[in-house]
Amino acid sequence: MNAKSKSQPVWKSRWAGIAAAVVLLGAMALDTKVVGIGSEHDVQEQKFSPVAFGAEQFPIIKQDVEKRAVDGVALSKAIAADKKAAGEKYGVATSTGPVIPVSFTGIVGERKSNYNIVAVEGLPPELTVRVQTGPALNGTDLRDATGKIEFGQFTNQIEFQDAGSAINNEVKKVVLGGIDPNVLAGKTISVTGVFKLVNPKSWIVTPVRLDVK
Repeated sequence: MNAKSKSQPVWKSRWAGIAAAVVLLGAMALDTKVVGIGSEHDVQEQKFSPVAFGAEQFPIIKQDVEKRAVDGVALSKAIAADKKAAGEKYGVATSTGPVIPVSFTGIVGERKSNYNIVAVEGLPPELTVRVQTGPALNGTDLRDATGKIEFGQFTNQIEFQDAGSAINNEVKKVVLGGIDPNVLAGKTISVTGVFKLVNPKSWIVTPVRLDVK
């Protein structure tokens, strides 16, 4: 056997190896997806966005609250008769008390901190109604108002809290954006919102709708 015939298997082996590598690279290219920054498949886009969540959820919450809202006078009588039964009938349970949707019309009184006190005809004199009018809105009553937003939907407690804050921010923008709370005193307003029933003599209402007459 001459030298030429001995070298043929070596070259054949090398070419076979090169061909296999080309095939492997081609398969890898077919199986690789190019993801553009900002596209729907971008991992960064899959992170929780409080702003987007608030904008999406607030209209849903608003519609639910307006649909279930109980007249304030009727609600106060139900609470006076049986606080627990009223909470179960009209509210959504939370670990610190039921969140109840309510509607009323009244005259705005003094302003304290981020609240305006509202005098509602027909309510008992010992009941104080405060409406959150900003600039800061406290609590997560709106987040908890429907019972459909739960901790298990979020990665951690921070996201859960951010969800509540984002919904409140929508209230500030959509509901209170065109209202100056410092000049409401003496005016009649109609409010639909929610409050957490803890102290039956004190309602702190977060509005989903506030109309100035």
